[in-house]
Amino acid sequence: MDSNSTPMGLANLDIFASTLMELAANDRDILVTTSDSRGSGKLVPFADKFPDQLVEIGIAEQNLVGISAGLASMGKKVFAVSPACFLTARALEQIKNDVAYSDHPVKVIGISAGVSYGSLGTTHHSLHDFAVLQAINNIDIIAPADNIETALAVRAAVHHPRPVYIRFGKKAMPILHDPQVHFEIGKAIQMTPVQDEYDIALLAIGEAVAPAYFASQVLAEQGLTSCVLSVHSLRPFDEAAVEHAVTHSKATITVEEHSVNGGLGSRVAAFLMQAGIFHPIHIVGIPDEHTVIGSQGEIFNHYGISAQGLAQTALQLLHKEAV
Repeated sequence: MDSNSTPMGLANLDIFASTLMELAANDRDILVTTSDSRGSGKLVPFADKFPDQLVEIGIAEQNLVGISAGLASMGKKVFAVSPACFLTARALEQIKNDVAYSDHPVKVIGISAGVSYGSLGTTHHSLHDFAVLQAINNIDIIAPADNIETALAVRAAVHHPRPVYIRFGKKAMPILHDPQVHFEIGKAIQMTPVQDEYDIALLAIGEAVAPAYFASQVLAEQGLTSCVLSVHSLRPFDEAAVEHAVTHSKATITVEEHSVNGGLGSRVAAFLMQAGIFHPIHIVGIPDEHTVIGSQGEIFNHYGISAQGLAQTALQLLHKEAV
């Protein structure tokens, strides 16, 4: 499957909403809370079909999380849906205390995440959510790569016993997986054929998996092999899969739609260092600077989060190691 033949799907958010509707039809304990976000969350059909299973809180993210925690404490399976940039900033205290510390298994859904809002700029980007949530005990963190991972993640989240944060973007995504792919929270998925050795390991999360996967195809045209992992779960973190990919490759690149500080790259680097695995690694994400203004695609291209950009980074890293 190459970038030209890969079928395009819908936005992961569309799949989230349709999967939730399917599940809610047979489970009245599934509830959705929104912060005036049913439209942006693709939940208008859900509200029309299940008006008693959606609670509109209004633009009050702290209330959204607090009410969701209360509902979860009574056995409801609550999906708290709000733009990630506001949900994981304004309501961080409630996520920390009412959800994680109190151990209420709310499904915190951050929509329009990363740089999905494009030209609305820094006020609407969520480049901090992985970092702040990794600093809070007892909340799992998931970012699906495509429509298949999304549907499976939502189904897994319904009965997940712990609080969980799931992050979605806005754009249509290529279908990267076979529908029968095995998905398990905390277990990375290898996207490329298993081999004994690889030239480069590409470890990516969320919507950054697609450019990493397509970069492996660009590299293959130059005779280089890649181990591409969809590390959809930042917590629980699949140390075994990451260690195998890294130790069987000459160098590693991590890729994320997040600040280079506190996300997947930082998690991988910290794990390798503490495990005594000294290995060349390069973190690709949004650097510590004022983020450029543009569409999501333009921002990705500017920072090298693209097939060509990642392939070039891989070639430079491998050349440096060969010298």
